[in-house]
Amino acid sequence: MARLSAEEKIQPHWWTKSLAGAVLGLTLAFAVVGIFAWYGPGGIQAPNKVQFNMWMISPVWLLILSFSFLFRTGMRAVLILGTVNLIAWATFLLLRYSL
Repeated sequence: MARLSAEEKIQPHWWTKSLAGAVLGLTLAFAVVGIFAWYGPGGIQAPNKVQFNMWMISPVWLLILSFSFLFRTGMRAVLILGTVNLIAWATFLLLRYSL
């Protein structure tokens, strides 16, 4: 088995990965749940959907926070989560104002 070089190993940038997962993960969870809330089954007016959406933010956020520690470096976590946030919010706003 070949050993990994220093660049290939997951680096322990705990503070950067934690902040990226907490802040960018929360905003990404809001975007994902918002897209589901407005454009999922039944639209925004579906019965009991408000409670479901409210309770889904935490699991989605914690899932993103957990997976943020699998990025190779903290800066990569910030860049990728930031890019995914921009894509998710652009999708939400595009759908919101075009439909």
